[in-house]
Amino acid sequence: MGYLLPAAVNSTRRPYLLVRVGSAGTYEILSYLRKTWESFSPDLPFEFSFLDERVNALYQNDSRAGRIVSIFSGLAIFISCLGLFGLAAYVTEQRTKEIGVRKVLGARLGTILWLLTGQFVKWVAAAILIAWPLGYWLMHRWLEGFAFRTNLSVWLFLGSGLAALLIAVATVGAQVMRTAAADPVKSLRYE
Repeated sequence: MGYLLPAAVNSTRRPYLLVRVGSAGTYEILSYLRKTWESFSPDLPFEFSFLDERVNALYQNDSRAGRIVSIFSGLAIFISCLGLFGLAAYVTEQRTKEIGVRKVLGARLGTILWLLTGQFVKWVAAAILIAWPLGYWLMHRWLEGFAFRTNLSVWLFLGSGLAALLIAVATVGAQVMRTAAADPVKSLRYE
């Protein structure tokens, strides 16, 4: 644990003195430092702060921004899932008769599932290909503000793209499975 103390008596800038101490006996050490400080420079007030608190204060804005980004990212994912689900419901509603004909002719559930989800996968893959360079550029710019930074791994982008694809397939697949599992006779009587 460390304390920051003003060091110079005749200085106009008031530099700091860093004193490293253990965590045991904090109050006794502070009272000793106060007495010593007042004996050397009674004109300057004894002010101290914990170094870990000052470092945490530097990163408080980044921590708050991280929480805000997480909340809005979750909200954006939820809204996009609602949009995908609505679009999938609309597409399956429009193609209900086609699904029934395909089932009567012997199409398997997996084939029908891929037929309808394949369209969405293509659009999500295109969005991922657009988002990767933009995300890399934004993250690289943000990380430039730190003295010690991590390298951006390709696995980070591949993982996020795979997660987006899985979310899209799960969202669309739920609606398509419900329609594809229905009785083909009912879907042919549809309309």
